[in-house]
Amino acid sequence: MCLGVPMRVKEIEGFTARCEARGIERNASLFLVQHEDIQVGDMVMIHLGHAIQKLTDEVALPSCDL
Repeated sequence: MCLGVPMRVKEIEGFTARCEARGIERNASLFLVQHEDIQVGDMVMIHLGHAIQKLTDEVALPSCDL
């Protein structure tokens, strides 16, 4: 069972980010990670429509095969 999906941030507008993984794009809330410096191009863990953690490429890429 997968509880979260690593996705790359494509756009940010306020507390909403457009994220992409394997060609699928979704909007996700950044409200739970507002203490982090999230920028376009960063990897985040998405769970139920919310970014719950900022990830490094070294952690995210081997697990998601992007």
